[in-house]
Amino acid sequence: MIVDDVSGGVTATPGITAAGIAAGLKPSGALDMALVAAPQTVAAAAVQTRNQVTAAPVQVTARHVADGRARAVLLNAGSANVCTGPDGLALAERSAVETAAALGCEAADVLLCSTGVIGVPIPEAPFLAGIPVLVDTLAADGGATAARAIMTTDTVPKEAAVTVTDDAGSCTIGGMVKGSGMIAPEMATMLCVLTTDAPVSGPVLRAMLTEAVASTFGRISVDDCMSTNDAVVILATGTAAPPPGLAAFSEGLHHVCQRLAEAVVRDGEGAAKLVRIRVRGAYRDDDAVAVGRAIARSALVRTAVAGEDPNWGRVLAAMGAGPVAFDVNRVAVAFGGVTVCRFGVATAFDRGQAAAALRGNEVDITVDLGTGDAEATFLTCDLTHDYITINAEYTT
Repeated sequence: MIVDDVSGGVTATPGITAAGIAAGLKPSGALDMALVAAPQTVAAAAVQTRNQVTAAPVQVTARHVADGRARAVLLNAGSANVCTGPDGLALAERSAVETAAALGCEAADVLLCSTGVIGVPIPEAPFLAGIPVLVDTLAADGGATAARAIMTTDTVPKEAAVTVTDDAGSCTIGGMVKGSGMIAPEMATMLCVLTTDAPVSGPVLRAMLTEAVASTFGRISVDDCMSTNDAVVILATGTAAPPPGLAAFSEGLHHVCQRLAEAVVRDGEGAAKLVRIRVRGAYRDDDAVAVGRAIARSALVRTAVAGEDPNWGRVLAAMGAGPVAFDVNRVAVAFGGVTVCRFGVATAFDRGQAAAALRGNEVDITVDLGTGDAEATFLTCDLTHDYITINAEYTT
């Protein structure tokens, strides 16, 4: 099996078109609406937030994707359309109707995603007026513009695409994602749209997407804050001929999701360092993930990384506050290639070398529980003063 990176992002998949426009939802005048469309209704699946407070587009999408079919995904930035009452839900439903009318499909074939400030209604007139403009500007090379149109505090657009080839055939998988803060999804991230020409039915697509999301987007955290709008959506046109086997498709889907998930963490609000937390020696994979998540949730660990302080005690304290039982007397911790703790106590190490291991823009923290063979990697970023500045001024 061969997995090759290609350009094009969400529109790398043949037949998929996309567009991004400035509809006037953002006071800045920046791009703020996007549309990704298939040439006809195709197989689809979605994995959405587990937050008890869900946005109107999340509710509408859950209903529309239940049959495993969709034609398009309409996205907007500037307002999350959550906690906006019956009017917000009505506007979401109307936007699906308007998009369907412009595309010539059923309203139930349109999926919705919104991102922005909670509790702020979407300006109805420019939002609805933007829909026919989006449809008119759909293009096979519109993926990059669409990726920019869904940005909020993101500093860069985030895209990835691959072709996957095995002995049976090949397919393309592409995607775009936005997300920089409010990232602790345990399911997805802020907004992600994936496309493929692999022939996969809706129910199978849902199962494979859920698995891919769990091991990629489900293992990242920027600030341990779950969004009300998280969604990963996939459209599968089924036009690849001949297609690869499902195992090859699954590998490609995981590759794209991993690339996008890592891009979210790299662009974490105020982040200067990507942090890979590698947990080894666990009894079960789920235990390794849970320990990694406990470390990633620690503001003290992440500020130590920001300050390049090899304070391994914070790592153990974060682990101990987590849900997984372990024997501290078996634990080893390393920063980069420098072991700083062995058997749960300090080991002889050069503090300068340990600090140097925290200096680059990518930092590895390795924890060995010493009790089994399971392992997992969890991604986070350092916590800097800039994160506070960005979020303290978010609505002002």
